[in-house]
Order: sequence, then C-alpha cells, then structure tokens
Amino acid sequence: MATAVHLEEITKRFPGVVANDDVDLEVERGTVHALLGENGAGKTTLMNVLYGLYEPTSGRVRLDDEVKSFDSPRDAIDAGVGMIHQHFMLVDPMTVTENITLGNEPRKWGGLAVDREAAREAVVELSARYGFDVDPDAPVEDVSVGEQQRVEILKALYRGADVLILDEPTAVLTPQEVEELFGVIEELTAQGKTIIFITHKLGEAMRAADEITVLRDGRNVGTVAADATTREELAELMVGREVLLDVDREPAQAGEVVASAADIVVEDERGVRAVDDVSFEVRAGEILGIAGVDGNGQAPLVEALTGIETPDAGEIRFLDEDVTSASRRERIASGMAYIPEDRQERGLVMDFGLIENALLGSQHSQEFGPGGRIDWPATREHAEAIIDEYDVRPPDPEAGAESLSGGNQQKFIVGREFERDPKLVVASHPTRGVDVGSIEFIHERLLELRRQGVAVLLVSSKLEEVQGLSDRLAVMYEGEFSGVVDPADTTEEELGLLMAGEQPDSVDERIDSGTEQTAAADSTGGEGA
Repeated sequence: MATAVHLEEITKRFPGVVANDDVDLEVERGTVHALLGENGAGKTTLMNVLYGLYEPTSGRVRLDDEVKSFDSPRDAIDAGVGMIHQHFMLVDPMTVTENITLGNEPRKWGGLAVDREAAREAVVELSARYGFDVDPDAPVEDVSVGEQQRVEILKALYRGADVLILDEPTAVLTPQEVEELFGVIEELTAQGKTIIFITHKLGEAMRAADEITVLRDGRNVGTVAADATTREELAELMVGREVLLDVDREPAQAGEVVASAADIVVEDERGVRAVDDVSFEVRAGEILGIAGVDGNGQAPLVEALTGIETPDAGEIRFLDEDVTSASRRERIASGMAYIPEDRQERGLVMDFGLIENALLGSQHSQEFGPGGRIDWPATREHAEAIIDEYDVRPPDPEAGAESLSGGNQQKFIVGREFERDPKLVVASHPTRGVDVGSIEFIHERLLELRRQGVAVLLVSSKLEEVQGLSDRLAVMYEGEFSGVVDPADTTEEELGLLMAGEQPDSVDERIDSGTEQTAAADSTGGEGA
C-alpha cells in the first residue's frame, strides 16, 4: 500500500522545551492511524507541523513521497491536508453552508457576489457523497456538538483534503456521537481518505485505527497494528510503566449527609425546566455518581449546587446550612471544591499565568490574601506544588494557561480543587481530555478523598468511570433522575436504557428497593442508598 504521509526525523524545539525529538511517522493511504500519548507527549505539535502551523526545527514532511514545505495552514490545505481541531473553529451565527464555504464561496456576476444557491448545492452534494446528515441551512449554534464536528470535516473536504487530522475528536461527544463518528471515519477511508487520529484513549485508538503510534516525551516509542496489541501494552508504552486500568475500590464507609438538594428546579432562558424537581443527598466518605447523555440537566444542576446559578425552586443545604442563595465565594470558603465541565470557560482565566490561576477562589483567604494583600511568594509556591504533584507540563508556573494543552489545563484545575482541603468535591467530567496515566492518578485521588471522609459528587458521561468509582449512581434524563441504582449490580445495557429514558424491568425492583432504603435511612438518621 502506498504511503500518504511520511514525517522524517521531525524535531520541534520551543524555548526550553523539545516538543518533538527526531520523530519518524509513516501513514499508509486509505487507513486510520492513531497517534497516542500522554498530555504533553508532542502529538498535537507533530500534527501542527504537518498542518503548517509550525515549521519544524529539523526534518522533512513528505506527501505521496514528495517533500513539502509549508509556511502556513493555507499551504497544507492546498497540498490536501485538513485538520479538525479539538475546539471547533466555526462561526456560531452563520449557517452550516456558510461555515463550510467560508473563504472559498462560489461566485456569480463576474465574482461580485456570493452564489448562495451554488454553495448550498455543493454542501448538499458533499454531504450526500460521504453520508453526512447535516442541515445546510441550520445556524451552527443550533446544531449538536456531533453535527458541528461533521461541519468541520465537511469544511476540510470542501477544500480538497485527502489527509484529515482529527485532534481529540471524541473529547466532547456523547457515546452515541462517538459511534457515529467512527461510522464517518469508516466511510471516509472507504473512499480513499487517510485519517490521522490524535487521542489518549486506548479503547478508541484500538477501535478506530489500523495502526497506532505511541509518543512519549516527544519521541516515537513504537508503532503497532491495532489488532495485535492490548490496552495494557499501549498504556505501558504511553506512560513507561505498568498502569492500573481498572478501579480497585473498597466498600464505602458513608457518614453524615454533607450536601443535599430538595426539589430543585432550574429553568432555561425559555422557561423550560432543565432540572425538574430533583432531590438527592451525598454523604461523607461516599461517591454519588450522576450519569447521562450530555444536555439532560447535569450542567444546570451542578451550577445550582456550586453557586454559579440560583435555582428557581427548591433548597440546597451544605454542612447543614441553607446555601441556596449563597455565593460561589461563600461555598468555597465553607469547603466546597468544584471541577467544572468546561475548563476554559469556568475553570481558568486563559490570559492569566498558572500562578494567578492557582489563586482563583482563594484570593480572599488568610493563606494567600492576608490583610487584603496577595502573598505572591506563597501563591507561587502553591502553584509550583500543584504543577509538581499533578505532573502539569510544561512545569513552569509563569506559563500562561492558554499555552497548556487541554489535558494539562485539566490536571491543573483538578490539582487546585483537590488541594483546597474540601468537605465536598463536585467533579464534573474530571478526566475529560486527559491521558490514561492522569486518569489513573485522578481516580486514585478521588478514592483517597473518599477514604478521608470527603463527600464526592461525580458527574460523567463515561459509563466505565461512574460505574467504577460510584457507590450509588443516579441516571439523569430530561432534567429528572430516571433511577438511582447500585452500579455494581447494574449492567451497561441497563444504564444505557435509563440514559435513554426507558425503565428496564430488570432494574425496577432495585430502583424501588433503593428508594425505600433511602427513605428508611433518612427517617432513622442512618446511611442512605
């Protein structure tokens, strides 16, 4: 089979950092090649070299055995290379057609005007050719994340891409959308396209790819056939040591109620109930999981619990105090830590360095702000401790948050929140966008907090995560809990049905039993289900 891409001895240096170190990579035409590695391993940097965003310090880029030199992404696009970034680059108010053809619109009247009908026809034809289901007239802001990703892929195909680079393409997708993406990839390769798939997810690399190349510390440490390896072997290549992939969790020793929500209602901007009369308790020394497809009310529920929004009805109690109207600052001071779903919008100030970001939420504390003045040496020491303990790369407290990869941004936020000495941790998708070694570390820290008597509310769309970590698991559908179950006694298939709003007969009795146990425990002051 012919080689579509050959990166020869690519080295890319930044001041004080060697991001890629003499990397060689060959990708055969019409195949899917996964680029696997930890956060900061050099995966995206290497692909940015191929896409013309970076010029290599040394080495050569070959396409179809022809040496290419790219001064910009425009050169790479003209050579048939397209890149779909983790954070989409779409204009929300514009339609699907306008986004796909932007900058390359068909013209009429001697080039004086955009031929909108021709643009729409081109998008419809392109969508039909690759089996994409997109509405050419829909504003991008009104379509799902999975559909936005298809728009990005169509935009690259419209510009003539034969090689498509997908950077962490499943990071913001639901399980159903991930399966749809894999179907799209299969259709693209069947029509001769070549896919390079950047990921840190072992299962997805093995599911989607023909071959897998692993980068560690900027070097290529191995290329293997996807059907001739195991998750354990790949994890060891990535991290350089054996990794515990399955959670080892002892039974919970649940104590007093730390936080509770009673009949919580949150309405969206249209007055529709995004959270509809939800009640729950989370106790010291236990992990309460909330599973569900994104968009079923988890985010507004978490925002109400953490003080970002005030619920329209209901009561929230924390450490036996009514905090329904308390500010975010007051909740932090009382011992509530929060790992947000959107690290860039909610977790970091992207223009700040890590020292300033380490301070967020603690700037009024006596530890870092005695007498109303920031103790910058203490803050710097705090940032350095987070960087060291949570392996944030590059290990530079002066680095701007925007300069870190998404996974390293996530590790920094997790470190900051875990180090608050919390009584309650609200962890919303805590391992989204991080590598296998970091996932293992974050899971271990959550379980350690649980052993120390901290209450944990874990929200995740990863079923294996909430099943493996949770002592009790609530499933959310259309703003309500469709069931609260024992995760150890419930299958993925049953959880999937609950996530779709269906009530499997096999779990009806267990849900009813759990509800009765909760009521009994509440009436006696004992442990709840």
